[in-house]
Amino acid sequence: MLSECAFQPVFSLRRRLNAALLASALLLAGCAAPPAEEPLAQPELASGYGDKPGWATKRFAVAAANPLATLAGYRMLKAGGSALDAAVAVQMVLTLVEPQSSGIGGGAFLLYFDGQRSEAYDGRETAPAAATEDLFLGSNGRPLPFQQAVVGGRSVGTPGSVAMLELAHRQHGKLPWARLFEPAIALAEGGFPVSPRLHDLLAGEQALKRDPVAAAYFYDSQGQPWPVGHTLKNPELGAVLRRIAANGAQALYQGEVARAIVDKVQRHPTNPGTLALGDLAGYRPVQREPLCFVHRGAAVTGAVPSYRICGMPPPSSGTIAIGQILGMLERLPPVAKPLDEGVNTALLQCVRAPCPGHLPTGAPSAAWLHQYAEASRLAFADRAQYLGDPDFVTAPGNNWLSLLDPTYLNSRAELVLAAPAGGRMPEAKAGLPAPVKTSYAPMAQQPEYGTSHISIVDGWGHARAMTTTIEDGWGARLMVNRGKGLSGGFLLNNELTDFSFEPRDPNGTPIANRVQPGKRPRSSMSPSLVVALNPDGSTGPLVLSAGSPGGALIIHFTAKTLYGVLNWGLDPQQAINLPNFATLGGPVLLEQRRFAPTILQALRARGHQVVEAPLPSGLQAIQRVQGGYFSGADPRREGVVMGD
Repeated sequence: MLSECAFQPVFSLRRRLNAALLASALLLAGCAAPPAEEPLAQPELASGYGDKPGWATKRFAVAAANPLATLAGYRMLKAGGSALDAAVAVQMVLTLVEPQSSGIGGGAFLLYFDGQRSEAYDGRETAPAAATEDLFLGSNGRPLPFQQAVVGGRSVGTPGSVAMLELAHRQHGKLPWARLFEPAIALAEGGFPVSPRLHDLLAGEQALKRDPVAAAYFYDSQGQPWPVGHTLKNPELGAVLRRIAANGAQALYQGEVARAIVDKVQRHPTNPGTLALGDLAGYRPVQREPLCFVHRGAAVTGAVPSYRICGMPPPSSGTIAIGQILGMLERLPPVAKPLDEGVNTALLQCVRAPCPGHLPTGAPSAAWLHQYAEASRLAFADRAQYLGDPDFVTAPGNNWLSLLDPTYLNSRAELVLAAPAGGRMPEAKAGLPAPVKTSYAPMAQQPEYGTSHISIVDGWGHARAMTTTIEDGWGARLMVNRGKGLSGGFLLNNELTDFSFEPRDPNGTPIANRVQPGKRPRSSMSPSLVVALNPDGSTGPLVLSAGSPGGALIIHFTAKTLYGVLNWGLDPQQAINLPNFATLGGPVLLEQRRFAPTILQALRARGHQVVEAPLPSGLQAIQRVQGGYFSGADPRREGVVMGD
């Protein structure tokens, strides 16, 4: 059994200690703190790489992006709470300790598995009723620069995470709603130590300083971020959380807090938005049918296992893209050596000391990466053409599963095989998954950012995977404060920038993911639950809960972990530790200094442009194993796992 006091993960970020953060979590648990070791444009800056051991538990587990948030979820499970109870507690603490990534001012997607069936909850933000499709066009009719669009009220959508969690809690909660807020309220009012990652991200941020409330809270009088270990208190957030705990989600969507949100958005001095009280009062989360597909894993004992992978349907594009990528890989010729030898022993060579160069082993091979990249290019072409809010956008053939149809995936895989000399396809266009051609134009590539992921399995074997976001790091750079003399508050999302800035192509054909009033922007968030399939096709036991932050790269980070566990037989920690790789349709992105030069050379020889980048994922995964669970947390961030 893993007790709270056995919780001793060690990680370093930019070679600075995180001892204060660990000590705070352990002291809250009534334990002595263990000794700590010294050791592109991305959604959030990279801030280091630290050894994570992987965690074995017997009854339950919670994996979250910050030790204090993990501890809050652990306490709920220990008290007899459900996975959903733990998720609420984790999210409220993340609002405080990881404010750049998610919070009550943003949105989330949640999957829940009750042992028999999966359910999907959509807490995605919505565009204000007064929004128009030219929201992000300048006076010259051209799209605004991304940062100009983000900073201020223009980009703020109606927050959805609190309303969604309340809906899910009514159905699956076991503990009282108010109790789930106790850890976050205690930390907000009593203070928590600034972590190395929080300090690093504040040091690299400039626009946040232009918001007077945020500047006074996150920075000292000289404009410098509070040092690592500084006790940061947020009494304003504590007061807001007390209201939500006592009165439910309506405390955020109506009354004093709602007026403060609208005032912050509409009164921005240079970039005001249109979010109104009616948008907040009228927000409704949506319970949707999960989008599921069958995946054949690798044979370990002779039989080829089959899994059902379930995720979010649109407005998320994640599950469809992952399903297409994995489906095409199944249909391509097997690569003789898809993973370099030594993966189980060499993955952490760069953890215990700075890497002298590239990691020579423990990475996917060039031949496998080529197949993955080509399948991804085709999947992202379909994503750009078809995906959007299902209340506004019609699926090809009136069914999103048309994009995962076996015959269609066969035709897409044939395009990879038809490329000259086994090289890169000259172009990757959207396909025709149904007889009726779409009436939408493809969306141009544009940035997608932030987020955090939480995986939890409770004592009943019920699981949830939730990816939660305020979009860009620090969102719209607006901190809401009711003006009662209390410092701090909570940040608002910039989720509307996930819409296409250009509403139509040059011919006037509309883009599926354009801005429309009340619409939910397309997302890449990919919370994933995997169950085994019995021989008769019925649902078997839980296999895996997984997901990641990372903007559009979420799709690749999550796909990597699913493939590593289901096809290569890795445990979740090993799969998470694998070097990251991705493509959004253009260059192949490889995690810098994690691939041997020969792999880069081989990909270039096949016609790929290769770019090395930090690729700081934030994966959390829990796998059901014989006798309990084995869980992993991303060494690229602060996340840890706790459980019994």
